[in-house]
Amino acid sequence: MESMLFMIVIIALMIVMMWFSSRRNRQQQTAVQDFRASLKPGDEVATSTGLLGKIVSVDQEKEQVVLDSEGSLSRWRIQAITKPPIVPAYVHDDEVDENGNPLPEIEEGEDNADKDENPDGAAADSTRQSTDETASVKGGQVDDGAPKDESAKDDASGSEDDSHTADENEDKSAASRQ
Repeated sequence: MESMLFMIVIIALMIVMMWFSSRRNRQQQTAVQDFRASLKPGDEVATSTGLLGKIVSVDQEKEQVVLDSEGSLSRWRIQAITKPPIVPAYVHDDEVDENGNPLPEIEEGEDNADKDENPDGAAADSTRQSTDETASVKGGQVDDGAPKDESAKDDASGSEDDSHTADENEDKSAASRQ
């Protein structure tokens, strides 16, 4: 007896699900039919293949429309016409903070010195000056205080013709391979 009741409940659930599904499909079909019946010249539409354009003329008897897409006219069956896609507004990452909130707009009359400040309040130019002061120039090359490879000095012949840096030599060898 329990198995019979279980089967009746399952069948009833299937019938209810099918009824809701068919009801939703009918609503979608009537919405599409109403949209296609209301098409008029000047409406922006898309085709099922993705062509975007404006309607130039509608022939309901032949079920055809003529679309103007960037100056090119084309004839389409009305069944291929859909609503144009909704294009979301694009917001660049530089226009929002890390939480997605819009950044405050800077007035034109404001001092541009605020742009050069770091988050801790120190000016960016002062950090550049301190790094420039610690680096010294030796023989046309910047000495940043890092240990140098002494074997590279021994390999250099010291002549004026061999004044290319390692990067220039790599660029020349890469160019000759091509």
